[in-house]
Amino acid sequence: MNLYVPDTIAAIATAPGRGGVGVIRVSGKNIAPVIAGLLGREQSALKPRFAHFAHFKAADGSALDEGIALFFPNPASFTGEDVLELQGHGGPVVMNMLLKRCIELGARHAQPGEFTKRAFLNGKLDLAQAEAVADIIDAQSEAAAKSALKSLDGAFSREVHTLVDELITLRMLVEATLDFPEEDIDFLEAADARGKLAGIAAQLETTLATATQGKLLREGMHVVLIGQPNVGKSSLMNALAGEDVAIVTDIAGTTRDTVRELIQLDGVPLHVIDTAGLRDTDDTVEKIGIERTWAAVEKADLALLLLDSRVGVTEHDQNILNKLPPTLKVLRVFNKIDLTGDTPGEVADDEIHVSAKQGIGLKELRSKLLKQIGWQGINDGVFIARERHLTAIRAAREHLATADSAYLQIEILAEELRLAQNCLNEITGEFTSDDLLGVIFSRFCIGK
Repeated sequence: MNLYVPDTIAAIATAPGRGGVGVIRVSGKNIAPVIAGLLGREQSALKPRFAHFAHFKAADGSALDEGIALFFPNPASFTGEDVLELQGHGGPVVMNMLLKRCIELGARHAQPGEFTKRAFLNGKLDLAQAEAVADIIDAQSEAAAKSALKSLDGAFSREVHTLVDELITLRMLVEATLDFPEEDIDFLEAADARGKLAGIAAQLETTLATATQGKLLREGMHVVLIGQPNVGKSSLMNALAGEDVAIVTDIAGTTRDTVRELIQLDGVPLHVIDTAGLRDTDDTVEKIGIERTWAAVEKADLALLLLDSRVGVTEHDQNILNKLPPTLKVLRVFNKIDLTGDTPGEVADDEIHVSAKQGIGLKELRSKLLKQIGWQGINDGVFIARERHLTAIRAAREHLATADSAYLQIEILAEELRLAQNCLNEITGEFTSDDLLGVIFSRFCIGK
């Protein structure tokens, strides 16, 4: 299915609500009727990339608004098509009046992400860069925004293109041997084909590590607080959040539903979920809360099992541990050390001692959390990445491993290298499907 229809589209490009300035964006191969009907001018009368003051006109010639008109002729525009931007007063009524007038003049409402999709289809951006546009808008921290900007600038794409170029060079060597089967192995050894394959594999691992950090910046991690009632889950939630987001009392079962809070650690978004205490109860509402606790555990990336340092790991605590998914990372947090005098901080890889109420050991806990989720810290090379990018890189890694193991079987070696290249090309969009494009761009906001 071809998603690209070269008609004229229009949308409000600024956020919903009231503002000093609002922007309407129009893009297409024939926007002359919109320019003539709204501005009363010929398209040729608009100087490219120049701010023209204008009255925006209704069908009867009366003024809808006044503001600035900017014309970007193709291909020197965001979409690669002729683009008209109207900057008027940012009231929702005025914006909708202007958009309605654009529709009357032959444009149609843009679909979510359609402007960026056209930029991709017209070769202005590759797919990784196009996704970075949405990632900048959705960034949950300053670090994520900066890394998304690196991806938009092409940092991620350049790494992928370098890998693809190396693969193409290696494929040329391998394909050449298929015409001279009696000399294939000697030829590949003389060209150090296996060394080149190992170099590509090592470079791919570096890219995967950087992309993994970028995914953490973009999506963060889900951390669930679990444990028996009154072990201090809500107190720890409040301490990590820096405010009272959860109710804290001495009454067991106070937290009956999941409480969610987004916190930032070193620029990494952590979605922290406080849950109902896990215990046997006849309270109907509390039972529902406990069911939701286990549902949150299933979706979590890391569980903090809160324990009372005065009693240690009880039989009930061990039962909770036994019920956790075997693949879930668990950090045992011994709380209330202000009542025992225990030393704060890390005790083992999966254990730490704190006092949530007194704020003791929280610095060490924050560092431990970052370590547990695999965060290595911000550096200039981190670019934003998505799960689909990591999936493609891992698939390419598997094909390279198969290629290495089948090195003496030239036909298999050639095919695995081709498949590895296709996996990497999926990241930038050189090898992709219309269905994938539809999924990616449908998640953008309208006007982008």
